[in-house]
Amino acid sequence: MQQASKISIIITTYNRPDALAAVLDACFCQDDSNFEIIIADDGSTNNTRQCIEAMMARAPVPLKHVWQPDEGFRAARARNLGIMASSGDYVIFLDGDCVPRPDFVSRHRKLASAGHLVTGSRILLSPGYTLRTLAERIDLGRLSFGDKLKLRLTGDLNKFLQTVLTLPDVGRGSRRFSWRRIKSCNLGVWRADLLRVNGFDESFQGWGHEDSDLVVRLFNAGVMRKEGAFATEVYHLWHKENERSSEDKNRSTVLRRAQDKTTQALVGLNQPSSPAAPAAPGTPAIPAASAARIAAS
Repeated sequence: MQQASKISIIITTYNRPDALAAVLDACFCQDDSNFEIIIADDGSTNNTRQCIEAMMARAPVPLKHVWQPDEGFRAARARNLGIMASSGDYVIFLDGDCVPRPDFVSRHRKLASAGHLVTGSRILLSPGYTLRTLAERIDLGRLSFGDKLKLRLTGDLNKFLQTVLTLPDVGRGSRRFSWRRIKSCNLGVWRADLLRVNGFDESFQGWGHEDSDLVVRLFNAGVMRKEGAFATEVYHLWHKENERSSEDKNRSTVLRRAQDKTTQALVGLNQPSSPAAPAAPGTPAIPAASAARIAAS
């Protein structure tokens, strides 16, 4: 079985430094420390930069920050910048409001296998408990069995069993593929597979389905799905819904690409006629044009 020698966690964020700090604190307490963190910042203000600089001062693992100007929801490009700044052979995408449990990295590492992506699971927090968690800096990874049961009964968590049970790793692969309910707030993908499909498609602008598009193109390229539920859960802090005027258009694009068997992003990591640039040892090369883009960001 192919093993991930180094993992890169790419965390997408936008103007929510208190939530990002909670996510980073949880990343700093992992039982597996062989990973790096890249913050893929979709145009946050100085408050987020200051938060990240403070976290860098005490980070036990490599921590990088890539930023792009705020020109609306451009998570696809932010994640591509994160990929270009990363050096791991396996990439875990995480949102800046999704707090991982202490075994998050180790569980993802165990589930990583050639020819598969791992779709993680999330546990939703209520608005009130989210505010309390951030205000009191509650360590969600240290909640007791009783705490979790009480929070489920009061409606402050939307799941309970996933917080207390871990199922075996066998039998998680599927011969049938569905792109539905796969979200980039908790998603593990081999770097080589990301490069093979040209990463996220930056032509997706405005909220919605840029992650589904990536997953569809990965499937069209031969990558299958492995379930990470009851193993890789994250606590998803509540937030207001994003503006969704682009959702229908983006969804139509995904459905068309699923039917057409599209594998390549129109605007992604690779640019036409770009020579390869040096990459970290043992990792696939990033095209020179892409490397120049991140250097200028």
